[in-house]
Amino acid sequence: MDNSVLNQLPVDPAYLIIGLAVITILLMIIVIICMIQMRKLYRRYDYFMRGKDAETLEDIIMEQMEVISELKAEDRANKDSLRNTNKNYRSAFQKFGLVKYNAFKGMGGNLSFVMAMLDYTNTGFVLNSVHSREGCYVYIKEVDRGETDVLLGSEEKDALEQALGYHS
Repeated sequence: MDNSVLNQLPVDPAYLIIGLAVITILLMIIVIICMIQMRKLYRRYDYFMRGKDAETLEDIIMEQMEVISELKAEDRANKDSLRNTNKNYRSAFQKFGLVKYNAFKGMGGNLSFVMAMLDYTNTGFVLNSVHSREGCYVYIKEVDRGETDVLLGSEEKDALEQALGYHS
């Protein structure tokens, strides 16, 4: 009864042993490659944990947290500055209208002028400078939200409409 298990296989046992040997060699090569990669990873990990000049990882993280806090404070300050700038911009004169005219017909060129200056809310003034031979007279009329309490002349209306953007 010499019936061994290897004799009952349909394949020659030598082929089976050679196949298993090849698989074993391949697995050994894979294990060696994994060990080399693990060693490289460990070196990188060790270098990372040591940090520069023997600093610990905790020190680096704390420094980064401080930098982030400083950046947040700067961001807050910049946003406040932008809000103030926008608020100041709205109160600055930003609309302008100018009309030159001849106040007295036949007395020389268009030396008189009307200038309207308005802010974001259409509040400001209309400045009328009338030039004559005797002198120059300046009149100012207040404008509140595009309206005046005083009756405006035609040139003053034109300058105000230019500032309001009704016509160029």
